[in-house]
Parts: sequence; C-alpha cells; structure tokens
Amino acid sequence: MESSQPDPSPGLSPHLHNVLTDLHRRPYPHVPNPPLCKKRASVALILRIRPTYNHWPSATDIDIGDPDLSVEDRLDDFFSQPWVQHGDPEVLFIKRASRPGDRWTGHVALPGGKRDPEDEDDKAAAIREASEEIGWDLTTDDCICVGNLPERVVTTSWGSVPLMVLCPFVFITTRSDSPMLRLQPTEVASTHWIPLRALLSSSFRTVEHVDMSQRFARQGGFLTRLAVRSMLGWMQFSAVRLLPAETVQCTSIPGFVPDDQSGKGLSLLQRFKSWTLSNQADSGDLNRPLLLWGLTLGILADFLDMLPPHNTVQQWKYPTFTAPDLRFIVSILTYNLRKRNMRMVKSGARTSDTALDADTAALSVTPGSNISKHDDNEVGIGGLGVGRYYGPSDRASDGTSYAVGIMLRGYYQRLRVAIYVFLAWRVTLGSAAAFAAWRLIRRRLK
Repeated sequence: MESSQPDPSPGLSPHLHNVLTDLHRRPYPHVPNPPLCKKRASVALILRIRPTYNHWPSATDIDIGDPDLSVEDRLDDFFSQPWVQHGDPEVLFIKRASRPGDRWTGHVALPGGKRDPEDEDDKAAAIREASEEIGWDLTTDDCICVGNLPERVVTTSWGSVPLMVLCPFVFITTRSDSPMLRLQPTEVASTHWIPLRALLSSSFRTVEHVDMSQRFARQGGFLTRLAVRSMLGWMQFSAVRLLPAETVQCTSIPGFVPDDQSGKGLSLLQRFKSWTLSNQADSGDLNRPLLLWGLTLGILADFLDMLPPHNTVQQWKYPTFTAPDLRFIVSILTYNLRKRNMRMVKSGARTSDTALDADTAALSVTPGSNISKHDDNEVGIGGLGVGRYYGPSDRASDGTSYAVGIMLRGYYQRLRVAIYVFLAWRVTLGSAAAFAAWRLIRRRLK
C-alpha cells in the first residue's frame, strides 16, 4: 500500500541553484604561489540530488542537459525538473586510507591532491585526482563544473612557512544515480554521500580532539611527547559529525577484515606507546564516528555559509585544550578579544567557520595582499573560513566581499601567551608542592 511521505528538504534545492549560479557568475580570484612555495593542490566538491520517494523520476523524466549550453542555462534546465526541485542535495566525501607518516591518514576529505606538471591548470588537477582516487570522470556530459571556492595558502600551523596553495572546485552531476565508484586502495578507505541538511544542522556539531604532542616526536621522542600530553592534554577543535546517506567501503584495504593476529608480536612497550599516544583515525575502524574538521571543514564552511540559515558562526566554537587549568587560562585571556570579535561579526560581516588540524593552518588571500607580512586574513589553527559575505570591509572590485578571520583576529597570539602562563603556573604549582613535601619530610625526620 502506498503512503504519502513528506519531502525531507523542502526549499533547499532552489537555494542551492542560486548559490551555484552565483559561484559561476562571480568566481573567486586566482591566488598565485608565494615566494619559495611551488606546490599547488586541488580538491573536487561533488554534489548530487537524491530523488525523494514521492518524486522519484522515471527514465523519461531525467534530462542530463545539453553540454553545448552555457553553465547557467544548464543549471537552469537541471533545477527546473520536478524531481530535482523536491530532491535532497548531497556532498561526496572520502575517508583516506591509513598510511604511516601521512598527517592526514584516516581523515575525512574531498577527492583531490597535488597538481602535477602535466596538469593544464588547477581544475585539471582536481578532475585527474577524482578519476584516480574514486574512478569518477568529471568531464562527461552529465557533470557540470560550476566554479571555484576561495583558494588559500596552507602553511605550518604555528608559523608562516607556506606549504601549498589549495584550490577547491565545485561540480554537480545531473544524473539521478551515481556511477559505480572505483576506490584506489592506497588512497581511499571509503566514500560517503552526506546530505546538505545534515551538514547545516546544529544537531551534528561536535568537537575533535587532537594530540599536540605529535609535534614533539622528533625533538624529544616518546618521553617528551608523554610529558607534553600529560600537561596540555588534547587540543579541541570544532567539528561536524557526518551522517552518511550512502557509503561505499574499499574492501581490499588492509585491515578491512581484521587479522586474527592483529596486535600480536608487539612488545609491551610498543603497545603502551600506541595506547597512550595514538589518536589517528584508523581507516579500518568502521565503528569510529566520521568527523568533518580541519581543512575540509574550512572548504565546506565557505560553501555552507552561502545557504540558509547562514548561522555557522553561532555554531562554531573556539579551539582550546582539555586540561582544565589551561582551558580556564585561555578563557580568561581571550574573553575580551572574543567579545570584541563577535561584535564585529554582528555588525554586518557574515563569516563561515572552519577548523584546521594540528600541523597546518590556512591564509585567505585577497587580491593584492602580501602574505609575507602580518595579514589580518590569517586563519590559524581552527580558524574561520574565507566565504563571501557583505560586510563593511575588504570589498573587492566586483562589489563582493570576503570573510576574513574576524572571529580569530588576535586569538592565537593570546593562545600562545596562555600556554606560557600555564607552563609558569604548573612550574610554580609543582615547585610549591615539592617544597611542601620537602618540609613535611624534614619535620618527620626530626
């Protein structure tokens, strides 16, 4: 017996249509490589519309569009179809395979990678990487390359050494179904289609904990890492828990079917190190929640902030630490700064939230900016995105504006000070405790 079911996302497809049309009309500026940095990387943000139960299209209802038309006309034709208007927009993510030494091992990401010399441009690099990693040809007639999102310079997190320029490109497929994906086992553990509704929902906002002691592995080894972990705890970043509508696992990756000998042969010390210091997302752990954070969250935040309800700033949380006394010191030293930055945001600037990882940060670059100097657009660890907004400053020649790191202006300078204060506090507390213990021992020995 058939029953009428409510559509899960009324009104979202028309908004997406407007956003994609605007992205095509007003592309973000090209960001050249800074001095002494030659690497560029591209990622593909791939969208699709999942038909709903009450508006499931028949074979004759699906029109992939005329590839000879302009991008705007193709978007108009696609979104004019009833099944698209009532459909549920989704984004494709990958979970990276676990690889020793890879700082992004097991992370949720977008298909993409570094630009090769044979790539014609940054978009060609995104297309090639999508083909290699997931087996999707984005040059077919049923795919539309809409445009780009803000490019950014990826740098070391606590410094200003540029690593690469990251270039995101937006694609949408006009098919009602997706092609069979061919996952590269050395690169991709799984793919996940996530509804835009879930990404926009406040219900899935959470945090990711990152082991900052990994930064000291080479300098001091295991003992130094353990000491840093015991003092600072974990660093906490804003994140989004992902609810997949469809998942494809790469069953040929090592560890997909657990080995009965897994963990055997390791010494007691090796097991202890793994237990105390490892927090990397294991691509073979199918029960671990999928979390969107880091650079990928930054890219998605730029995009999501263009869609209603435009409330990503209100859902975002400042990065901090799990150690209670350090968290308290950070809160005190950044209180006035956070209030001031929030007033600036509410005065008219609409920003988007992001979170970067423990090793890299990002700089949003506006035309004519010089990243070799201090830049108010700097987006430190866990910074804000660089999405388009209509604020009072940073207006470009085409009349648009770009969201700068308003929420994090000056935050990481205060965070460094807070760490120094915290270390001084811990040393003082430890010295006082040691002195008290020494006096107690002396009294008992007399």
